[in-house]
Amino acid sequence: MLSATRCFAALYFAFSLSLLSTLPSVYAAVDTKVANRTIERTVQLRTHSIHPPYIDEDLQNRWWDFGADAYINTNKHIRLTKATPSQMGWLWSRLPLSSTNYVIEIEFKVSGASSHLYGDGMAIWLTTERTQPGPVFGNKDKFEGLGIFVDTYANARHTFGFPRIVAMLGDGQTPYDHEHDGDANSIGSCSANVRRTNVVTKLKMTYVKDAYLDVKVHYKAWDDWTDCFRIDGISLPLSPYLGVSALTGEVFDAHDVISITTHSAVLSSQDAPLNKLTSSGGLFGSRHTDGSARGSSWLGWIIKLLFLAGVCVGGAYGYKAYKSRGRHGVLSGLGMDDRRGYGSRRRF
Repeated sequence: MLSATRCFAALYFAFSLSLLSTLPSVYAAVDTKVANRTIERTVQLRTHSIHPPYIDEDLQNRWWDFGADAYINTNKHIRLTKATPSQMGWLWSRLPLSSTNYVIEIEFKVSGASSHLYGDGMAIWLTTERTQPGPVFGNKDKFEGLGIFVDTYANARHTFGFPRIVAMLGDGQTPYDHEHDGDANSIGSCSANVRRTNVVTKLKMTYVKDAYLDVKVHYKAWDDWTDCFRIDGISLPLSPYLGVSALTGEVFDAHDVISITTHSAVLSSQDAPLNKLTSSGGLFGSRHTDGSARGSSWLGWIIKLLFLAGVCVGGAYGYKAYKSRGRHGVLSGLGMDDRRGYGSRRRF
């Protein structure tokens, strides 16, 4: 009966697998759905990515500029500010970002000797202008585009903790709310202790035009991304410049950029399935990406399972009968006995 037990176990596993296989397609379609489209793949953009050693033989970078107090350590980082007062530094792409949808991941480091007084912070920019030094974390005020501020110094009392990540969508006329640390301008924010961490600190933003901006932060543990905020229905300026800047005042920190990796996000066509990875069928029939069955109904599954059960029962019964009769009985039934030399033989 061991064979029968294995057979029924395999049958139960197949049935469970067929049920569970319908679930991922539902969730995948929901998670990646963007106006009936999905992010099908990403393509890295060399023009908006930078990694060590950062510069070429001529001590330049073809795609990036840096300035003010910023300097490059080719083995470690681009240091926007040293841990000294009244520093300002910036790093800007030379070309505008022409992709409509994109994913940007920035690895950075904020550190300093003090554990009590430190600041002011750094910012990530997607704006219509570049290399415009100013008072907003090293960039100009009244900017047009997106600013994501990693604010490490609180200018006012708040119910939330610092460091804090705050996003502002500038219209070119509205000033940044310095007095209240951007509260009046915030379109999304979260508190995240990104200073002096034990793991690398990263910020990842995913933008799909007119659909959403999603920001995640990596600072707690290795390969552990924390949701910061998500803004639906947002539209950023076309072809913005990508930049990072930092500023210190009476309090200070070292602000470093380790790497920037930018990908263009390619969406599926409007007529394509919501998720091509889950459009294939399950164990007993193909499915739509919304989880509905196609080609096989529940009744069809039950009929096929009953058929498989019958095969298992028949096979188990036949095997049991074979074992009970024994090999000798089977051969005798076929007219083959030892006298004709077809049984056991001696060796001389």
